[in-house]
Amino acid sequence: MTIGSNEFVLFLMGPTASGKTELAIEISKFIDSKIISVDSALVYRGMDIGTAKPDKETLKKFPHELIDICEPEDSFSVNDFIDLATTQIELAFKENKLPILVGGTSFYFNALEHGISNLPASTDKSRKHFNDLLKKLGSEKLHDNLKEVDPKSAARIHPNDSQRITRALEVYDLSGETLSSLQGKKNHKKLNLKIKKIILMPKRSELHERIEERFIDMIKNGFLDEVEALKKNKKLNLDLASMRCVGYRQVWNYFDGIYNKKEMIEKAIVATRQLCKRQSTWLKNEKEGLLLTQTDVKRAVGYLRSHNT
Repeated sequence: MTIGSNEFVLFLMGPTASGKTELAIEISKFIDSKIISVDSALVYRGMDIGTAKPDKETLKKFPHELIDICEPEDSFSVNDFIDLATTQIELAFKENKLPILVGGTSFYFNALEHGISNLPASTDKSRKHFNDLLKKLGSEKLHDNLKEVDPKSAARIHPNDSQRITRALEVYDLSGETLSSLQGKKNHKKLNLKIKKIILMPKRSELHERIEERFIDMIKNGFLDEVEALKKNKKLNLDLASMRCVGYRQVWNYFDGIYNKKEMIEKAIVATRQLCKRQSTWLKNEKEGLLLTQTDVKRAVGYLRSHNT
């Protein structure tokens, strides 16, 4: 495909376990592409099995940008993502390639499309304060607190989504303004490019089955050893964003004796299904683009070529 003056980027979106990576690779066989990961878990080195990162052989044949770019103890913000993704998109156009942005982190996609708010940066002190509150009160109680100070954000955030609840409360605490009001003040960092979207959305029952099978495979393929190695890193703890990634917290707690193996597996699968539900809910608001219920590279390529006008 010659992009030329018809430059656009592809947002290839879908919930966890929907087969996004496979579809991106298949598209790249037909259209000269640069695959750019839009996944807040795949940025971390040493977190391969539990994040369902493409294996080394796949990455050698089909390189993905923005994978393995920081350590699990490092902070990685949406601002960092936007800067790096924008650079990779520009490189793709210079090489006359289609930028395929593929992943499940809706916050990153949203920021690329609509810009990001000037939110106060987390501090070690504020992060610790709200993580301690979470341990003490639980996410539902903190969600009730959020309803009082920022009902708009509370309405959008699920009571079990502890990461977003604590962040919304932290923003209010640090700035004195609500997250919903600050999010209305977008800065200039959005993409000024045409965006084409493909949404891969298999049936929920199929996704649930895949999630369970995939997690069992992760255990068989050494996920416990992976987390055990991470636990030996004294810089890591469960308050860090990397260790909040679905599956990692549950296995960490298993090693701490909080769960037995059966409970850990059940809780990890439930947590992944909850993530899948949140991603699917967000994607249902995407009204434009090609909706696929299964990997269909012929339709995907046809859609992209017919829209290259």
